[in-house]
Amino acid sequence: MPNVVLLFPGQGSQTPGMGKDLADRFPAAKEVFLAADAAVGAPLSQLSFEGPAEELTLTHNAQPALLTHGAALWAVLRDSIGSEVVAAAGHSLGEFTAYHAADALSLPEAVRLVRRRGELMLEAGRKRPGTMAAILGTPTRPIERICEQATAEGSLAVPANFNAPGQVVISGEVGGVERASTLAKEAGAKAIPLKVSGAFHSPLMADAAAGLEAALDLAHFGDPRFPVYANVNAQPVESAALARRLLVEQLTAPVQWARELEHIAALHPDALYVELGPGAVLKGLAKKIAPAIKVVPCGTAADVDALLTLVTA
Repeated sequence: MPNVVLLFPGQGSQTPGMGKDLADRFPAAKEVFLAADAAVGAPLSQLSFEGPAEELTLTHNAQPALLTHGAALWAVLRDSIGSEVVAAAGHSLGEFTAYHAADALSLPEAVRLVRRRGELMLEAGRKRPGTMAAILGTPTRPIERICEQATAEGSLAVPANFNAPGQVVISGEVGGVERASTLAKEAGAKAIPLKVSGAFHSPLMADAAAGLEAALDLAHFGDPRFPVYANVNAQPVESAALARRLLVEQLTAPVQWARELEHIAALHPDALYVELGPGAVLKGLAKKIAPAIKVVPCGTAADVDALLTLVTA
């Protein structure tokens, strides 16, 4: 069996119906969903299985629901591929799921942490309203310069997610993001506004940092069993203390996803990359970042069957 790298998606991948087939088919997955409901004292699983989409999309629901879905998949697959995992990475909230898979966080701790993280981000977004936009294509000027100009001319705009070549998300105050979007279009790129409840991965999330730091300090957080790559600096993390610090920084710092995947792909070019979550967003990004690696999306019971057939062939 090849080495395995686990990838966990972030907010935006959620979709009503996710995980229902897993819970119906695999007792280990059902246990995870029940444990997550108990951990937060809310019917997260029902929201995942049935929606409505508007409620599932709310930050404080989407984050724990996605983590639970990833954890349920991992519970089903762990005995088959766990011994082959050499690294893990998650996009934004997915980094917490990666730490759970690496045995650094128990499921109840992880679910409660991301529920709290979502609440704090929602509160920060209400206190300091902001928005985000995807910049697609390659503008003739660096996105950092575009954001600096927009900020100087009115209000804050910063790069928030370096997702892949030709795909960067910007974040900040509404006026700043709108101005940066205009400048990006003038520089030959496309700009697509995103439906979000705040300016994630920007200084506008600073109000959420103290609360998340306090929650992380109270959590039982162990050293990860395998390296988990951090969004903040694209480097492997092998200690709980560093993990805690970088997860707080991640709230206000850009997600360096392209660099992260480049680093892992350089170290593990022949590994099988398994995207544990709904959809195939990370597979799509990987095609642009490191086209030579093999990424297998795994979000449904049928995907689990296909993956197990692949790794045991």
